[in-house]
Amino acid sequence: MTAPIEPRVLLLPGWRDSGPAHWQSRWEALHGYRRVEQDDWQWPRRGDWMARLDEVLLESDTPSVLVAHSLGCHLVAAWAAHSRRVARVRAALLVAPSDPQRDDAPPQLYNWRPVVRQQLRFQSLLVASSNDPVCGLAQAAVFAADWGSRWCLLGAHGHINGDSALGDWDAGHALLKTLT
Repeated sequence: MTAPIEPRVLLLPGWRDSGPAHWQSRWEALHGYRRVEQDDWQWPRRGDWMARLDEVLLESDTPSVLVAHSLGCHLVAAWAAHSRRVARVRAALLVAPSDPQRDDAPPQLYNWRPVVRQQLRFQSLLVASSNDPVCGLAQAAVFAADWGSRWCLLGAHGHINGDSALGDWDAGHALLKTLT
């Protein structure tokens, strides 16, 4: 009997990418996970980034787990609603989704409207903070319900990014391992 194949972990940062203090960047360095790059982190285009995710998924037959932060969560939802490659994804960890439909959302994110609300066709876990400045807790709960995601309230950790001082965020990595 062969051991199950360990999935590839693909990192999907939010708007403006994840800096060196961000847990995604730290996981990339510590664990060798792969960041899915896009052409323009300042003005991210949904369709282009969805196509890039498809390209990366086609590079290997190994199943993948998506680890998304902020706008990356919306990438997962939009991609899953349209891609024929959904079977290549085993699960998704969705952390601190942003809300591009907020009145105060930056104009760079207007092309992410309307938010895709279709249920994901793979297991997912949405992790939210009780004091996230870019997505209220109630809206994060709505996204989790829409996407069919299990729900985890982390506590008061802002946008769960480099400013949250989580370091390597070992607790988040343990949540990831529950999906793999």
